[in-house]
Amino acid sequence: MQTRAAVLYETKRPLVVESGIEVPSLQRGQVLVKLAYSGVCQSQLMEVLGQRGEDSFLPHMLGHEGSGVVQSVGDGVSKVVPGDRVVLTWIKGAGLNVPGARYRKGDTVINAGGVTTFGELSVVSENRCVVLPEGVPMDLACLLGCAVPTGAGLVLNTMQPAAGQSVAVFGVGGIGLSAVIAAASCGCSPIIAVDVDDAKLTLAKRVGATHSINALAEAPVERIRELTEGRGVDFATDAAGKTSTIEQAFESVRDGGGRCVFASHPPAGERIGLDPHALIRGKRIEGSWGGASDPDRDFPRYAQMYRDGAFQLEALVSHRFPLDDVNLALQTLKEGVTGRVILEIDASLC
Repeated sequence: MQTRAAVLYETKRPLVVESGIEVPSLQRGQVLVKLAYSGVCQSQLMEVLGQRGEDSFLPHMLGHEGSGVVQSVGDGVSKVVPGDRVVLTWIKGAGLNVPGARYRKGDTVINAGGVTTFGELSVVSENRCVVLPEGVPMDLACLLGCAVPTGAGLVLNTMQPAAGQSVAVFGVGGIGLSAVIAAASCGCSPIIAVDVDDAKLTLAKRVGATHSINALAEAPVERIRELTEGRGVDFATDAAGKTSTIEQAFESVRDGGGRCVFASHPPAGERIGLDPHALIRGKRIEGSWGGASDPDRDFPRYAQMYRDGAFQLEALVSHRFPLDDVNLALQTLKEGVTGRVILEIDASLC
């Protein structure tokens, strides 16, 4: 069996969309999925740019959020069966956890992790599959694999704000917009979106932000204090992936219990700087691994929010590209004027 997939052979070089890649036989705990759609995340862009440190797995496949249909399963798999429509995610859930598959192109071994989604067929670990809840279209379902559980999860699972508490979101791409939507579902106010792109800020207000700040035109921390009568917000998050925005998010929270919860990860080797006295005054900061999400618990929850009209998944998708244009998709993401970018791999599966 063969497939087409985008392969990273060398960092700081474009991906190569290869045909004739040999798909390995399924081992215990593995699932073969035919992909319909894949999200394109900042993490993949960082891998291509060499910003995640030394890459010892080259050449390898990419992608960690997608949707598709199960084709076959290996021994020991009980979570899914052939024909199931599934969400693929990098966040580990129930099921067997097995090493990534090794594909071949001629004499070249092409590595893969527990999940990859930039290709037509993917061998994934059972615990990276979740049966797609009813009522969610396949194109939007791919967002459940990363953008939604990371952004919404850090609000609903980690912050757990009460109605009326204030939230600032720095960076309103796919993850930040998910955080805005989740904060709105909790009745938070004000919800302050911070970005450098007016179109993204307009979208953030459409899905629940009460205020927006263009960081190129205004100083975000000072403006947030004005909007909160000098106190700062109860919660802030950074989804922009920069040390400066993590620092600003931390500065923007109030003394005496304000929490900064960030999900972004700047390039390897960069460090944030914090005022120790701010910590003494009661400000808190912590990271969030995938929004503390449990895919098997949370994906149905987000699907129900979508069906109820409380989660506007369609608003998150700003650009769509075929697999052959994966490098254009990454360049579009790099330019920073996007919500979520998705790859349309096989729409006939919908």
